Amino acid sequence: MWRPTRGVPQTIYIPFSLGSLHGEPMGNIRPTYIKRVAVELVQKYPDQFTGDYQHNKQMVSKLTDVRSVSMRNKIAGYVTRYRKRYEA
Repeated sequence: MWRPTRGVPQTIYIPFSLGSLHGEPMGNIRPTYIKRVAVELVQKYPDQFTGDYQHNKQMVSKLTDVRSVSMRNKIAGYVTRYRKRYEA
């Protein structure tokens, strides 16, 4: 915890990890509902999704009633990342 002192500057404590400083890329922070919908889709229809983003966009449109294009793209993007990372 940072406390002011007289005349001597101190280092400010940062309570979170800076991943990019350690050679790890910083990831996108996605809302929980996007992750939840994407994981449910992959678990229900494992053979319908691949590591291809364009294909996953079409499948999310077919299998869900998402009206927002940006929401569909975010779900498809997370599905693609999920398939590449956890299922490969």
